[in-house]
Amino acid sequence: MDTNKLWTSFLDSIKNELSPIAFDTWFSESKLVELKGDTAKVVVPMHIHKKNLKENYNSFIEEKFTDISGSNFKFEYYTEEEIEKNIEIETDELGVPSIVSFESNLLPKYNFETFIVGDSNKFAHATALAVAENPGTMYNPLFIYSNSGLGKTHLMHSIGNYIVKNSKKKVLYVTCDDFIDDFTHTSRYKKGGKGNNFDNVDNFKEKYRSVDVLIIDDIQYLSNAIQTQQEFFNTFNDLYQNNKQIIISSDRSPDDLKLLEDRLKTRFNWGLTTSMSPPDYNLRMEIINNKIMGHNLSNDFPGDVKEYIANNCTTDIRKLEGSITRVIAFAAMMNGGNVTLDLAIEALKGSFKVQISSKNKIDQVINVVSTHYNIPVADIKSKKRQANIAIPRQVAMYICRVHFDEPLSKIGMEFGGKRHTTVMHSVEKITNEIKKDAELDKAIHKIVQEINT
Repeated sequence: MDTNKLWTSFLDSIKNELSPIAFDTWFSESKLVELKGDTAKVVVPMHIHKKNLKENYNSFIEEKFTDISGSNFKFEYYTEEEIEKNIEIETDELGVPSIVSFESNLLPKYNFETFIVGDSNKFAHATALAVAENPGTMYNPLFIYSNSGLGKTHLMHSIGNYIVKNSKKKVLYVTCDDFIDDFTHTSRYKKGGKGNNFDNVDNFKEKYRSVDVLIIDDIQYLSNAIQTQQEFFNTFNDLYQNNKQIIISSDRSPDDLKLLEDRLKTRFNWGLTTSMSPPDYNLRMEIINNKIMGHNLSNDFPGDVKEYIANNCTTDIRKLEGSITRVIAFAAMMNGGNVTLDLAIEALKGSFKVQISSKNKIDQVINVVSTHYNIPVADIKSKKRQANIAIPRQVAMYICRVHFDEPLSKIGMEFGGKRHTTVMHSVEKITNEIKKDAELDKAIHKIVQEINT
């Protein structure tokens, strides 16, 4: 039995029964690699695919595959890593288990269909869709963090819009500032200091605790609102205990929210925490092409202009899209709508690297290293010890000390309060590494050159 043809027939049969986003995310990259006895072995891209197919699609898969093959099979799901190393990784610990007139505050333009997926946000996108398909059961809470402008808000609205479209659940999106303002107004007594504010309290609780899905953006701003932290703690507990979905975003990981109460940070880590990195070159080009198509200028936007924007705007998707809009507007006013490289350079003069140059040297190093290694600034400053984070952090410390002669104590402070001995160890380690790793030495000189430009 040809497993490739059989799986292709299966995928063709289910494609029209699923939403395009669900099919593309969960099935398009799957492969049937073995049929043995009554067991079918399927390989998927990531552990989240394995978990979601096993927990939420397995009965559907078995039923549809029986229709195609004429036989009953039990399905097992593996990642490429598990197949290659002949191991099995359990996915149980990956997560913890509308009223029409209701104002959800969701923006319809932000949805999964308009969210462009690349290596830097692929996992965050998959977890977001998993939550949207099964709110309150897959990953609760879902905590998304990244630098500003990388798509957190787009992804959160996408989850909310998907749930509203496919269920009758009540979804509420608010910024942290909205939550603080609502609580501040609630905690005040009526004018003149007479009477009570019971009605206000009841209205506040009705707004935030009667929903099925609460989405709060930029939770880091809760750090400066001590009294509001207590109320958010109570709201969180009430929703969580009733299996209501909580989705939170921040510009840093839960462990790096220094001014938040420990009990809140602990609860943020109960579910799944996922980060989004700056887009790589291919994703930046895809975003540019998508934005240009929205302006109906795909045939009139030269490739060298796209490359110029993609190479110079590397850390902020919002700024990337804004650069395209600026070039188009500038061309309309100055050149009859004709876009050229010279015009783009003139239109965007002074737009690039302003954010970096306005900060101190250590901040410059951290930002450039963050972009080079495609990891969030928050991770570089965190206490995380994974190799993909620890090595860039050590490289950044090395550059600050060796190339820019920054004091050990200042470097440690800027890197999240590290000890000077930690900085010394990092400098020593990278000094030894570059003696035997020419590529690392070349990468460091490239980073230094970019900072000095």
